[in-house]
Amino acid sequence: MALPKKKTSKARRDKRRSHDKLISLSLSLCPQCHEPKLPHRVCPHCGQYKGKEIVEVEEV
Repeated sequence: MALPKKKTSKARRDKRRSHDKLISLSLSLCPQCHEPKLPHRVCPHCGQYKGKEIVEVEEV
C-alpha cells in the first residue's frame, strides 16, 4: 500500500479545502411587497415578477 513520504503541511491542506466554505445567499427586496427574495425569481410571497403576476398565491 502506498504511503506519503512527507507530512502534508497545514497550509497545503487548508489550501485544498479553500472551496469548501459556506456562502451566504444574496437576497433582494421585492418591489411590490418588500419581502426578501432570491434575485431573478418569482416572489414567493406575492407571486409577481417584473411587475406582472406570474403565480397565484393562496393567502393563509
